[in-house]
Amino acid sequence: MDVTTLIIGAGPAGLAIGGTLRQRNLPFHMVEKSREIGHSWRHHYDRLHLHTTKEESHLPGAVFTNNYPRYIPRAQYVAYLDQYAHHFDLNPELGVEISSIKRQGERWLVTAAGGKQYNCQQVVVATGFNRQPVIPQWPGMDRFQNPITHSRHYQNGAPFKGQNVLLVGMGNTGAELAIDLHEHGARPFISIRGPVNIVPRDIFGQPTARTALLLSKLPARISDPIGTLLRTVTVGDLNRYGIPTPDMPPAAQLRELGQTPVIDVGTIKLLKQGAVKVLPAIQEFGESSVTFVNNETYPFDQVILATGYRSAVADFIPDHDGLLNEHGHPSGPIGTGRFAGLYFIGFDGYAIGGVLRSIRLEAPVIADQIAVSS
Repeated sequence: MDVTTLIIGAGPAGLAIGGTLRQRNLPFHMVEKSREIGHSWRHHYDRLHLHTTKEESHLPGAVFTNNYPRYIPRAQYVAYLDQYAHHFDLNPELGVEISSIKRQGERWLVTAAGGKQYNCQQVVVATGFNRQPVIPQWPGMDRFQNPITHSRHYQNGAPFKGQNVLLVGMGNTGAELAIDLHEHGARPFISIRGPVNIVPRDIFGQPTARTALLLSKLPARISDPIGTLLRTVTVGDLNRYGIPTPDMPPAAQLRELGQTPVIDVGTIKLLKQGAVKVLPAIQEFGESSVTFVNNETYPFDQVILATGYRSAVADFIPDHDGLLNEHGHPSGPIGTGRFAGLYFIGFDGYAIGGVLRSIRLEAPVIADQIAVSS
């Protein structure tokens, strides 16, 4: 199948570039491996809300109206994605999982898992950060008799009522699942490997993401100390609750490591109340217990791995030398040199303001280049 521009993925990133190309009357074909658009968002945990404001989270050409709350809940965001796809007549070919993207002369040969091939002038990869769950391994894990699941399968805390539940990892997912488990009558514990950068969702009534964007306009030597001061004033010292204070300022962690600070929506309050307990890194599993590096052992009915995801772009671009950064993500939205004609949207985890904001900003930049190259 000959295609001018192939968009791979129909989540927010794929829809954003599709909507932008549609507004410019540029031809494209979109494929999606699942049977629905916005698949990941449809299957996130129930209580999820965007951590960025609606002003920074909309897709190109479709701002959120006044009737939307400041922080949009998951179900409402999914409905917005449906409306966006309908408005811009985005009809992806569903059930198409891409297995390889290879240069073929001046074009790109894209092969699907079922063998179907697309001969493309240009390809936009919009498969996202959350393509492949990270499943760490620990000694004794195979003898643990109770369920161990990844957080991608978590819907809500109802099935865990009355149980001791270990959450492994305290990113935004782990921190928020602890709240949900507590609210459903479970006893949540969180295992962390080291210091955790935590900031409140709002600072003095203003969204933290908005404050971070303002600070990002200053030199890092000025903005980083201000960010550290704000963290100290609003969050304080959590060492007594098992969370060491990081040396790295929140914005520096995002900028240098691509790791988003935890946006607190109530976990700290539960820590201080004793409703959530933080434990150190795991040493080994027993049959129904887990031993930690401080040699303490606790029994658990369930273990949930809130250990994140990989974009796993290298899995379907075999010739990727020089394309990816040290974290395995594309190093920029527009491929150059032998990667000319390849584009990547939704992989900028280092930008202040969140990935959805980055998607909105990247889409017109990519569309401009596609227009020039078509």
